[in-house]
Amino acid sequence: MAAAECRGPEEMSSSEQSASGEGSKPRSWMGQGCVRVKSAKRASQCKEAIFHAVTLSARSWRKNPRRCFGERRNQALARTFKQSPPMLIQRSLSRSLSFHRAITQMTTASLAHDSIIRPHSSFPIYSRRFFSVIPQSIPFPVSTPPFASFAATGKESKQPIAALLQVGGVKITKDDVVRENDPANNVPDAIFSKLGMQLHRRENHPIGILKNAIYEYFDSNYSGKFVKFDDLSPIVSVKEPEKGANKDRIICDAIGKTDLNNKFAKLVKPYIRALLKTLVKNFDDVLVPADHVSRSNNDTYYVDAQTVLRCHTSAHQAELLKSGHSHFLVTGDVYRRDSIDSTHYPVFHQMEGVRVFCSDEWVDSGLDGTSYASMDLKKSLEGLAQKLFGDVEMRWIDTYFPFTNPSFELEIYFQEKWMEVLGCGVTEQEILERNGKIDSVAWAFGLGLERLAMVLFDIPDIRLFWSTDQRFTSQFSEGKLGIKFKPFSKYPPCYKDMSFWISDSFTENNLCEVVRGIAGDLVEEVRLIDNFTNKKGMTSHCYRIAYRSMERSLTDEEINQLQGDVREAVQSKLKVILR
Repeated sequence: MAAAECRGPEEMSSSEQSASGEGSKPRSWMGQGCVRVKSAKRASQCKEAIFHAVTLSARSWRKNPRRCFGERRNQALARTFKQSPPMLIQRSLSRSLSFHRAITQMTTASLAHDSIIRPHSSFPIYSRRFFSVIPQSIPFPVSTPPFASFAATGKESKQPIAALLQVGGVKITKDDVVRENDPANNVPDAIFSKLGMQLHRRENHPIGILKNAIYEYFDSNYSGKFVKFDDLSPIVSVKEPEKGANKDRIICDAIGKTDLNNKFAKLVKPYIRALLKTLVKNFDDVLVPADHVSRSNNDTYYVDAQTVLRCHTSAHQAELLKSGHSHFLVTGDVYRRDSIDSTHYPVFHQMEGVRVFCSDEWVDSGLDGTSYASMDLKKSLEGLAQKLFGDVEMRWIDTYFPFTNPSFELEIYFQEKWMEVLGCGVTEQEILERNGKIDSVAWAFGLGLERLAMVLFDIPDIRLFWSTDQRFTSQFSEGKLGIKFKPFSKYPPCYKDMSFWISDSFTENNLCEVVRGIAGDLVEEVRLIDNFTNKKGMTSHCYRIAYRSMERSLTDEEINQLQGDVREAVQSKLKVILR
């Protein structure tokens, strides 16, 4: 591509503007990010420029998303390709990332079948590493986008800690995820506040340190074959659109046009249609049965009836296999409604690993594909356990997972007790065949980073991972394994009991969600200490709630206020009768 003049249409001379068909008034033709190439090659390369031409700057999208695809600009675009004037490119690599996010936002916001957050809000942040997958997984009518090389080498950016996400300059507000008027939505404010924090991407955080140690193991043992993804969207769909869904209608809505015969729409359609295929599935693609308990809203956070906060990083497995990847690691925050104690938290971090073998890799071994994959899986994960925990005794336990067969759990004998490290198995053949891996076998594993980090760093309470107290964070500034957490002053707990008659719809997870919504991380434990059923068949539960701050002493006044608010919320939201 020829060198570009670093000036936009607003900086061109009137003769240049006239030649481009824009008239004498200086203006930006496709938003704020366009520059012109002085000697671009002609028609063949113009078609390759379509991706660059249709991507939007975040600034233009925020001002007027519909105007970005107005009729005058459609005509100008058609004229551009017909007359083959200089191509349009983006001003810089960093700007191109924002542009891609902006058009992704525009197209996905209208996909009511699989999608994310609507109406016209935002698509959760993709990482630069994820962008490097796109040329392989999406049939763009272009060459490799300019951000692909940057994606492979760019450093991870720091993520903001805020109850507000920004993607390509577009904000995701609480109302986009926490929908009080949607009966299917059960995402509380406290969970929304954790979106985008991405503890696993902080190099000097215990979760990030552990993630990097695992990455180093696979890099050194597999010569960098494993591709790593650690910033994929945590908001995923439950299932595919119904067969009768009119995808062309969805595309029309996405580009703000009603005439798909429009030349502009024809050029953009392949790109937008491809986006329909990139939405990951939380349950169906990993063969989770329709009646599995994990689909219940008692266990899973639903944004709407078809969209959830991912329960596991396996939600991305099928899409990455379909993209052509045969070795990959996926790390991310996952969300599950759970009990309250020192080892459970509704947001935690998982890592998923997958390796695919072609038939010629196991034929010479004399083993069948499943046996070969199982042997390689156990060898790989035993080596990982030795790297993390040293020379420890290990054992394999047969178990069940919907997406692997056979399935195993690896346990190690550590600190005088057996401890589960991870779950794994040989990937179900149906998953491979549905995603283009014919005559192949694969293994997959999944592990919880908090579970391992608590043991490796001697962290006694899972809430500490979310602490911003310098007495905690400064202890891991070296960014390496082997650091042992030194507890700062442990403040005394305060216990409050609460008894009530339960209804038929009562669940303990719902109770924990209400308590956590009021008290946040000040609640240390919620435990059932007594229950009985009277002669009328009514059942009473008594729960003991432990309040404790990791950073200061709580006053009696604070505790009494919290307990009063909890009692009121439990009675109104759970329809129980307080005793």
